[in-house]
Parts: sequence; C-alpha cells; structure tokens
Amino acid sequence: MQYRTMPNSNEKLSVLGYGCMRLPAVKGRQASMFSSIDKERAARQIRFAIDQGVNYLDTAYVYHAGTSESFLGEYVLKDGYREKVNIATKLPCMTINRKESIEDIFNKQLKKLQVEYIDYYLLHGLSGSIWDKMLSLDIINFMDNIRKQGKVRHMGFSFHGSKEDFKKIINSYSWEFTMVQYNILDEQAQASIDGIKYAHSKGLGVIVMEPLRGGTLARKIPGEAQKIYDSAPVKRTPAEWALRWVWNHPEITMLLSGMNDEYHINENIKIASESYPDSLSEEDLSILKNIKSAYLSAMKVGCTGCGYCMPCPAGINIPSAFLNLNNYHMFSKNEARLFHMLNAGVQTKDGKPHWTKSCLHCRECEKICPQGIKICDSFSLVQKHLEGTGVKVLSKIFRSFVNRNSKKHK
Repeated sequence: MQYRTMPNSNEKLSVLGYGCMRLPAVKGRQASMFSSIDKERAARQIRFAIDQGVNYLDTAYVYHAGTSESFLGEYVLKDGYREKVNIATKLPCMTINRKESIEDIFNKQLKKLQVEYIDYYLLHGLSGSIWDKMLSLDIINFMDNIRKQGKVRHMGFSFHGSKEDFKKIINSYSWEFTMVQYNILDEQAQASIDGIKYAHSKGLGVIVMEPLRGGTLARKIPGEAQKIYDSAPVKRTPAEWALRWVWNHPEITMLLSGMNDEYHINENIKIASESYPDSLSEEDLSILKNIKSAYLSAMKVGCTGCGYCMPCPAGINIPSAFLNLNNYHMFSKNEARLFHMLNAGVQTKDGKPHWTKSCLHCRECEKICPQGIKICDSFSLVQKHLEGTGVKVLSKIFRSFVNRNSKKHK
C-alpha cells in the first residue's frame, strides 16, 4: 500500500480510503446509502482491506439509514482493528436546526462506533448557506471544545457547493482537512481543481470522494469511450484509468472508494500500490481528456447515484430514474426501458407504480442534491424516453402477474 502524509500532522494515510456509504446489501437489494447491510460480508471485506494496509474508514451519521456507524462499532472495530485504522465520520449539518442537537448527535456517534474518540471528524456536506446556518448555531465553539477534550483528533468538512464558498469556508476556521468530489468528469465542478490547490496551499489534507462518479466511470462504458480505451498503447481497466488520474495529483492525500465487491477491493488495492503523483504521461492525460469528452457528450443528467435526494415524498426512485436515463443514451435503449419499468413500475416498496410524472414539485430534493441538478425539470427527459404508454401498460401487466403469483404462495 502507498501512503501520503497529511500536510499539517505528518500522519501517514493510505492513499486508498474505504468508503462505507455503499456497503454490500442483503440479498435482493441494491447497495446504496439506504440499504440494509450484509454485515458478515461487509465486515470480511473491510477487515481484509485493513489487513492489506488501508488505514482509513469513512462513514457518516446518515449512511445506510443510520446503521453504518453501529455496524462498524459492532462488527469491524473489535479484535484489535480499532488500533489499526483511522475512523472518520460526519455531523449531518443539513438536518440540524438546533444548537442542542449538535452535541447530542456527536455523543450518539461515539456510542454507536463504540470509541472514545474520532480520528477525523467532518461537518457533512457544507455549502455556503449550510455553513452560515452552522455558524449561527455556534459550531466553532463546539469544534474547538471537542478538539480540546481529545474527542476528535482532526477537524474537517466535506463540501458540495461553489468554488467561491469553498474558499470562504476554508478561510473561516483552522481546518486540518477537507473532502471534495473530484474525478475526470468533475475537474471544474464544485470545489474544482482550483479549490483543491487552494486547500493544499493552506496546509489542508485533501480527500477525494466519488473518484469513479458513483461507478459511472467503471461500469458499462459508452461506445466512443471504449474505442479510446481500446486504442490506448497501455492497457488498463476504466477504473484504473480513473483512479490513477486522481492519484496523479500531488495535492491529493487520499481518495475514497465505496467498495462492496471482493474483485473491486483487490483491484483497487493493487492500483493504489502502483499510482504515484505526476506519474501519468502526456499521452495518458490526452487519452483521459478524450474519454471525458466522450462521456459528457453521452450523459444527459450528471447524477452520481449518491441518494441524498431520497426518500422522495412521492415515492419516486430518483437515482434509478436518472441512471436508466443515462443508460438509455449511452448503452441500450430497450434495456434501459426494461429496468425503468421494473424499478418504477413493479419492484417498488409499496407495490404501486411511482413514475416521475407523480412528482409533487416540492423541490426538496433539489435543495440537497450535491450536484445541483434541476431534478424536477430533468424528469421531463425520463418521461419522454422511458415512460411511454407501452412501458406503463407492460408494467401493469407484469405487476398483476407478480401479485397473482404472490397470493398463490401465501
């Protein structure tokens, strides 16, 4: 495993951190921040990664419907593993509106993790407006206190907002590290490369989330992008290309990978041991620039599938709808329609269809979308390509068939 040094503490962190937002789910469920964790499999995976040198676990109060921290405390951090790894978790700033809630949540996190202190603590998902709200709740005094008391070793924040707000927040407190979204598609989005360089110049460690953009850069590859990969003189998997690009930046301390498959864990660990700053050639960077162009021309909505927009009051599976929309344009139209029919029309929690047409236009999802997507407006594209009359009729027939068979087996 390769390690990089936190600029302000000389603490060595593995360049690969383990993201605990999309841990393997119980059978029959898609891995997401709201799914139930397959605890035994997830514990085996995480402990294996720690044994291979990964020394940073990233979780949050809201991950896996609030169970991720408890899972780590009960299944991972025992048997000497607490001493082998740094624990990072986050204060859910987007949901806090009372000063008293801050300390209450923090104490609950210590209890759930079964630890006396947290190594790396973050204010979760800051933007300019959320930071202003937290300032009004006396957050600086709280952060100073938990550091003085030894309950937190390093204080930082994760960010989803504008570059201008990012710099303002950095200048507002004595942060030690920050976490930003960064990948080949988001070089100029949110904090951007300019923000990353600014944070580094101020002595902050920089941790990258979404290096594969929710898996978009490693799953099925658009035809034009695949042609570029195939013509490259050096043969690498799409995941390796994307991860090496992030690690190529000397300003970046670590990237987080939401690993939930044994093959991916082994692949990521191998790549992490071989990827160094400024190691990509000019030809490599040119190939990745062309890959970026191929992706951006094919994608219709910049959704990463993070799930922050969920649950929707109308029951719409927003990440699934946008995944299927992008797949419609990048891969197979018929397959995308089939999956959207199943996801929105058949395999719903309450057994009822929840098409995007059901949107209440409350726009609550848009207020918390890290990508700033105009979700309600983008639903028109889903309706145009994936929710035609034929899809809805087929969904009704299929749902009726499923319900009849379900009754027979009761």
